[in-house]
Amino acid sequence: MAIKEQQILDANSEHLSGHSAEFQALQHKLTNNGLPVEELIEQIQAFQVAIPSWALGAGGTRFGRFSIGGEPRNLEEKISDVGLIHALTQSAGSISLHIPWDIPENAAATLAFAKSHGIVFDAVNSNTFQDQSDQALSYKFGSLCHTDADVRAQAVAHNKAVIDIGESLGSKSLTVWLADGSAFPGQLNFREALARTLESLKEIYNYMPSDWKLFIEYKPYEPNFYSTVIQDWGTSHLLAAECGDRAYTLVDLGHHLPNTNIEQIVSTLIWRGKLGGFHFNDSKYGDDDLTVGSIKPYQLFLIFNELVEGMKNNASNNPPLAWMIDASHNLKDPIEDLIQSLEAIRLALAQALVVDQVKLKQARDQNDVTMAQEILHDAYRTDLRPLIREARRRSGGALHPITVYRGHAIREKLIEQRGLNTVATGL
Repeated sequence: MAIKEQQILDANSEHLSGHSAEFQALQHKLTNNGLPVEELIEQIQAFQVAIPSWALGAGGTRFGRFSIGGEPRNLEEKISDVGLIHALTQSAGSISLHIPWDIPENAAATLAFAKSHGIVFDAVNSNTFQDQSDQALSYKFGSLCHTDADVRAQAVAHNKAVIDIGESLGSKSLTVWLADGSAFPGQLNFREALARTLESLKEIYNYMPSDWKLFIEYKPYEPNFYSTVIQDWGTSHLLAAECGDRAYTLVDLGHHLPNTNIEQIVSTLIWRGKLGGFHFNDSKYGDDDLTVGSIKPYQLFLIFNELVEGMKNNASNNPPLAWMIDASHNLKDPIEDLIQSLEAIRLALAQALVVDQVKLKQARDQNDVTMAQEILHDAYRTDLRPLIREARRRSGGALHPITVYRGHAIREKLIEQRGLNTVATGL
């Protein structure tokens, strides 16, 4: 399912007059504040976020799952859906595969198909948190940390196979998230489990091509609720530092205990040159995997403020970051949910870009707490949506992507093509 360029142009023409007036008013305000509007637009246009292959279908919980209808039945249909999102938003130019859910049957053909949709392949993600029907040994009691060397070898071999698949598609990084941990006190020796995990990660790291990066995720709980082996950013950083220069910590916004100061974590990792990237989502209580910016938009802005300032003053040469949405669409149309997330991410970026960093530093140096807050609030409360729309329009996207998506009844057409009761692979 694709949407034609002319369809987007036609839809934009209906809203162009109103948009132009809003954008010109904002442009005037930003210019008067000394902000380079054209440069801001270019930075927003360049900011691309990967869509994970598992996010194109309805999600679910341990209590149930409700299909949305028209879900992609194979990798090609997932790529097609990402291509549709990218055509509408011009901000989702890559897809991140989860293996073994989405193994291409023919890498060359898959590459060509993705290219026809304007899509490239981002990081590949391994899966040792589930048992697959064809595997010999179980991960019930862990994978890279397992007490049985044969189980660890199986998990390492899987990660190596994922790297091989990624290399055939042009990916340059591997993301490892582990469910390894314990559900009850006494079940696991913490030090030994961490040592075994490090040994396994080093073997995976040494297998990677020399131009690849390893991203190590962390999570304080779930599915194990007493302990997880990589429970926080400090442990991830420790493992990354031990593995080598091309290993980094990956921050998932939902992988923290409630009210954790994620922006401080971001700042510290940049300072050490060990921030690899992000999995974007939002949460109220835990790893809720909700639409980005739907619950804590101000926190998202504060995180981007640290990113913009930290990467501009990058004394540790932290490499460019990887960006991906990691959400579960339990109630919404997944495509609409992803469009909303992309908008929220670019908006937070734009808000951070208009922060007066010179005045903020002066306020900090003078310990002027009130003025520091005023400077941040001034940027956050400025309605920059016309700037986001203009960046999207100039790139060939829709001024109002969801309006176009609904106006052309795309979900209904997907249901007609694929069926009402389809279930996306991997879910």
